[in-house]
Amino acid sequence: MPSSLTERSPKLDRERLVRDLVPPPRFDAERFSTYRPDPAEPSQSAAVERLEAYAASLGGATGSTGLFGRRRKRAKAGRGIYLDGGFGVGKTHLLASLWHEAEGPKSFGTFVEYTNLVGALGFAQTVEALSAHTLVCIDEFELDDPGDTVLMATLLARLTEAGVSLAATSNTLPDALGQGRFAAEDFLREIQALASRFDVLTVDGPDYRHRDTVDSPPPLTEPEVAEATQREGAVLDHFIDVTRHLSTVHPSRYRTLLDGVTAVGWTHVRPVTDQAVALRLVVLADRLYDADIPVFASGQPLGEVFSAEMLSGGYRKKYYRAISRLTALARGDQR
Repeated sequence: MPSSLTERSPKLDRERLVRDLVPPPRFDAERFSTYRPDPAEPSQSAAVERLEAYAASLGGATGSTGLFGRRRKRAKAGRGIYLDGGFGVGKTHLLASLWHEAEGPKSFGTFVEYTNLVGALGFAQTVEALSAHTLVCIDEFELDDPGDTVLMATLLARLTEAGVSLAATSNTLPDALGQGRFAAEDFLREIQALASRFDVLTVDGPDYRHRDTVDSPPPLTEPEVAEATQREGAVLDHFIDVTRHLSTVHPSRYRTLLDGVTAVGWTHVRPVTDQAVALRLVVLADRLYDADIPVFASGQPLGEVFSAEMLSGGYRKKYYRAISRLTALARGDQR
C-alpha cells in the first residue's frame, strides 16, 4: 500500500540546506564538453568560451573558517556573469558546467532556493555560510515581489563584498527584473544595484526541446493512479490534501519531503486559484523535476492545474514552467 506525502514532516537540517545546494542529478554528468552549440547561433559557442575562461579565473577559498567549518574567501570584491536567453537554449546546462569546472567550495540553486535558505537560516547565517564560497550559481533568477528585490540586492552585495563570484541564468535582463510583478520603478535603485553586479552574456537560439508535445497527457482514472503507485517508495494522496500539507512545510524542506520517493500519485486534481498555494506547488514541481520523480494524476489535466487568471498574471512564467515540468513527469519524458 503506498504511503502518503501528507504523512511526512521533515525536520530542519541547517547544514543539509547548504550541502544540498548542488546541481540536480540530471546535470551530474554535464560539462562544457557535452554542450552542443548550434552552428547557426554563434552566441552559444561564445558563451561556452567565456564561461570556461571565467571558471579558470576563479580561485579557491582561503583564510579563516566560516559557518559549518568552511573557509572564508579573500576580501576581494567578486563579479558576476548573467546568462540571458529564452527557454531551451541550455542556460542551466552551462551554469551546471561552470559549477562542475570551478574550484570549491561552491553552491548551485534556484533563485527560490536561495530566498528559502534565508527564510530557514536567517539572513546573517546565510551570508556567513555563502561568504565562504568561491562561486554561487543562481538558476532561474527572477524577482517576484519587493521583499525579494531588497533581500537579494542586499545578499548579493554582501557576497560580492566578501569576494564571492556569482553566476546566474534568467529569461529576463537584469535591469528588467520585477516588471509586470510589482511597481518595479519604486525599487529601481535595488534593481540597478543587482544589474551592476553582472556582466550580461546573451545565449540566443530556439528551444532545443521544440515543445511539440506541450499538451498534458489525458488524466488517469483513480484505479489507474492507484495501480501505478503500487511500488516501493511511492506516495498516493488526494490533490487538495497535498496542497494543504505544503502550507505546513517550509519550502526549503520540500527536497527532504521527497527523500526516498519513487513515484507520486494525485487523485482529484483541480485548478488552483489561491496564489500562495500555487507558488508552493511551483516549488514542489521544481523539486519533483529535479529528482526525476514520475507523477500519476487523475481529475483535471495537469496542464490546467493553474487558473486562467493566474496564467495571465505576473507569475505566469513560474506557472508555465511548473506545468511544463509536471506534464513532462506525467508523460514519462524523464524516465
